[in-house]
Amino acid sequence: MNRNLFAFRNSLASKVIFSTVLLSLGVVWLTGSALYSQLSDGVKQVNLETSLAEARSSFFNAQYEFLLVKGANTKIITETVQEIIISSTEVSLNQDRKSIFLSRFGQSADPLGNEIAPDYSTATDELDISSFPTELRQRVRASDIVEYKYATVKYKNRADANVLIAGRRIAIPDSGNYEMYLVYSLTNQNTTLSLIKSSLLFTGLALLFLIGLITWLVVRQVVRPVREAARIAQQFTEGDFSQRMKVESSDEIATLGTAFNEMALSLESQITRLENLSRVQQRFVSDVSHELRTPLTTLRMASEVIYSAKASFDPNIARSSELLVAQLDRFEKLLEDLLEVSRFDAEVAVLEPVDFDLVRLIERCIEDVRANAHDHTISVEIDHETEQVMVKADIRRVERIMRNLLSNALDHSDEKPIHVSVVATYSEVGVGVRDFGPGMDPASLSRVFDRFWRADPSRARVRGGTGLGLSIALEDARLHNGELDAWGALGHGAHFVLTLPLIAGSQISGRPIRPQPKDYPQPI
Repeated sequence: MNRNLFAFRNSLASKVIFSTVLLSLGVVWLTGSALYSQLSDGVKQVNLETSLAEARSSFFNAQYEFLLVKGANTKIITETVQEIIISSTEVSLNQDRKSIFLSRFGQSADPLGNEIAPDYSTATDELDISSFPTELRQRVRASDIVEYKYATVKYKNRADANVLIAGRRIAIPDSGNYEMYLVYSLTNQNTTLSLIKSSLLFTGLALLFLIGLITWLVVRQVVRPVREAARIAQQFTEGDFSQRMKVESSDEIATLGTAFNEMALSLESQITRLENLSRVQQRFVSDVSHELRTPLTTLRMASEVIYSAKASFDPNIARSSELLVAQLDRFEKLLEDLLEVSRFDAEVAVLEPVDFDLVRLIERCIEDVRANAHDHTISVEIDHETEQVMVKADIRRVERIMRNLLSNALDHSDEKPIHVSVVATYSEVGVGVRDFGPGMDPASLSRVFDRFWRADPSRARVRGGTGLGLSIALEDARLHNGELDAWGALGHGAHFVLTLPLIAGSQISGRPIRPQPKDYPQPI
């Protein structure tokens, strides 16, 4: 289900078709409801008018027949009543079943309560007279016109039914006034309305299907070039710039295709030019570094000869020989850093991961930094939760990161202890290097990884730094899919945190060590 939902969210055609069908559903429903309402009202009105016309005709014929037999004997009047009942309950023009109900009211009687005239009250189809509306019967008795009402009546031999009742007052000779009712069944009317409703529903569904199909055909003409453009763009990201969109017409889509092809041609040209420039730059850096190594080697040999004989020189000349050796070391280190930076810029730096113990590597780097710190009394404390943290990474690059961080901490520790912490999780490992020197202000912290930037240029010049160490360390960390974070505050030292995946190239899920150290006073 999630896969289908993902496919729907990423399909323009599906979204357009769904929106169109949904909106069309609302329009069809409103239109169908209005049409059904008008048709049902029309059918009911026609059925009502037809039934009332037949009822008036039946009432008129009955009254006329009774006038013709006025003064006749009881037998003839009784036969006339039977004929009227039979003729009135015949199938009507609209094929509805009819029932008849006659009821005498206000009949005459002698003082002893005996009737002086026959009673012709009757009801066909076993109508339940008690279910007739009282309000209608009162109107019929008091009026000389046809009265009608929709009602639900009961039958003794079948289920209740919704009917149309039309009634009028009728006078039967020698018997008195009667209520005459014709009861019209609404079965055919309801059947017609059900047929109309079903037809409208089927037509609406068919219309929605056709709208969806037409929308799909129309959207397909628009989406297909867009998908083709997306496919070609994906090819571009993979380095294939030879793909082009097909332009087969002169409409807006064709204009888009032409513009896309022109953009692709321009991109291909620009990228080719940049690749050529990058190759030229790499060749230039490689050639320059190669050419510089020969005179640098010669200068190194000459400086070592001069440095070895400095005891016999004048103090100023001896100091010059020391500066010469130091600057040659710095120049050689700068040349190596520049070559490494050029590899990162050209994106040709590759990892050579191997399995090793990160704790042992850090301890070895600490010992080397201590050995090289001739003019510093350094105290480095290492804190690790486990004796061994095995990682699979490029050992040369990780060692270079640690040496840069430890050297940087040594330069800014002001002879105060340096604390190294190692914390490992199931997917990554964090290494924090904390010094308690002068620290950094926010402006310095935001630029600490910039190339050739130094918080204290004069100090860095004395120590011989190149200004590229932290920048290269950050690139080395990110090459592993890791991260290097920095924290600092004036008067509270600095804290650099290296986070690496246990397996180079994997993703890190968090920071085992927070950049802000726990010993920093928290704001109240």
